[in-house]
Amino acid sequence: MAYENNDKRMESVYSKRIRAGKRRTYFFDVRATRSNDYYLTITESRKKFNEDGYDRHKIFLYKEDFNKFLKALTEAGINVKTDLMPDFDFDAYNHDNVAENEGGYQKVRAIRKAATSAIEIIEEVRHTPAAPTSTPTATTGEEVDKW
Repeated sequence: MAYENNDKRMESVYSKRIRAGKRRTYFFDVRATRSNDYYLTITESRKKFNEDGYDRHKIFLYKEDFNKFLKALTEAGINVKTDLMPDFDFDAYNHDNVAENEGGYQKVRAIRKAATSAIEIIEEVRHTPAAPTSTPTATTGEEVDKW
């Protein structure tokens, strides 16, 4: 297994970065141990106010705690969304930084709305029985042209 700068920290085998505002970033890194076991590190990195550098806080989450952690996180999130802040629009923050930085937030919302509408229409059409089709029974050319 490779090490970073010989300081005994293991390299990530998976990494996900989430930017949260102008000063905060969260990193989710899956790392491997020497015995090919895996654990998760969750790092909050905050840019220092009026200073250079960052404050970092790290949580180490081991495989035996994954299910308990996910269950508690989900329950806490549901509690906030349904009991504490039921009228808050949490989906208003579901945009990517690229669209936001390019001033495209409204475009992203419009595209999502259009996509949702399109999916609803497709589902409606998919579940609507087809109208019976009739075949022309006319024998003259004039009547056939009507069909």
